[in-house]
Amino acid sequence: MNESGYSGSMDPGQVEALYALYATDVLRVSYFYLGNRANAEDVTQDVFVRLMQANPELVPGKEKAWLLKVALNRCRDLWRSSWHKRVLLGSKKLEIIPAHDEIENLTDKEALMQAVGALPAGEREIFLLYYYQNYSISQTAEILGLPEGTVSSRLSRGRNKLRQFFDGGDPLDPT
Repeated sequence: MNESGYSGSMDPGQVEALYALYATDVLRVSYFYLGNRANAEDVTQDVFVRLMQANPELVPGKEKAWLLKVALNRCRDLWRSSWHKRVLLGSKKLEIIPAHDEIENLTDKEALMQAVGALPAGEREIFLLYYYQNYSISQTAEILGLPEGTVSSRLSRGRNKLRQFFDGGDPLDPT
């Protein structure tokens, strides 16, 4: 066993245990980032395949951070691909048919998801980790490999853009 608590080769039982614990979180972050369930499922599968192939030295207690970082990187790659832009750009973030009494609540949630989805990638990733996965600023900074000050300022800029959006402005307008 190495100093990280895992042996040099990750056995299928370890991968299964991590999958059972974190697959839903990886799927949710991927779905929120991409807005497409099938692609989010592909990313989730890819993350766990990469876990088996890369056999990283995971520090106990930091496994979820590693998995989410790989998921965000994979989502970023998909988002940049020309196929994704051609096929998915403009698709709805939620693919849910609501009950009649939930339509107004769903519309608010969809508007928020679209507004967060419209943020630049750096701000969107921070929102996903900070608000959606409940990581602290320091944990978010560690996962993304950024200084805490950068995470704080991107979080602040993102909040301001969302505030502008809901006050009738445009979060994509850089001015």
